[in-house]
Amino acid sequence: MLKASVAVVLAACAASASATDITVSAAASLTNAFKEIGAAFEKEHAGDKVLFNFAASDPLVQQISKGAPVDVFASADQDAMDKADKLNLLTPGSRKNFASNSLVLIVPEHGKVAVRSLADVTQPGVARITIGNPASVPVGRYTKTALENTKLWNLVEPKLILGTSVRQCLDYVARGEVDAGFVYATDAAIVKDKVNVVATVPTATPVTYPIAVIAAGPQAAAGRKFADYVQSSTGQAILAKYGFGRP
Repeated sequence: MLKASVAVVLAACAASASATDITVSAAASLTNAFKEIGAAFEKEHAGDKVLFNFAASDPLVQQISKGAPVDVFASADQDAMDKADKLNLLTPGSRKNFASNSLVLIVPEHGKVAVRSLADVTQPGVARITIGNPASVPVGRYTKTALENTKLWNLVEPKLILGTSVRQCLDYVARGEVDAGFVYATDAAIVKDKVNVVATVPTATPVTYPIAVIAAGPQAAAGRKFADYVQSSTGQAILAKYGFGRP
């Protein structure tokens, strides 16, 4: 009996020793999909725990560069990941594209102004339009370039309410605090009872999401396992469930 008890204790200790907390900093638009991917990952990797930090991509890069203990970074655009790369934050060879998305124009379900096309955002009745801050939020960069390419930026800029993340922009529209907004299609789908999609907006470059392992991450090996899992058939199926496309 004593030997059996010792064996149980040693097994428990071994399990505890192998348990790992994996910290993942990810773009706000990935919140719902990554939470489900994290839960699925934990079921398949007993003892491992995935801890998420969701925010706009650029602030996440800043946090990592200042020493935040992050193992994996998933960005909503290539620009933010390029910044992380230039700062030598990434494990060489770990950067991979894992998902795609599209930019859409949305309005509140019970909006007071009729907006039926992208050009309608210039009409006088549309007084407040939300986009992510182009200086720090990928969806804002995509939006600004798209509006510049359609010659609408100068007309729209005075009406802009800048959000700190795509989810903040989504909330502004869902609550009817603005007349229109630009978010990702996957975000609009989450609150489809509160917002209407007016149009899919062409972007100068595809909306693609890269993921990478952070070189200084405390659990880099486990981080690579999670990054691989996101790209696996299971991870891709969950992303598809939330409307993301393949890269």
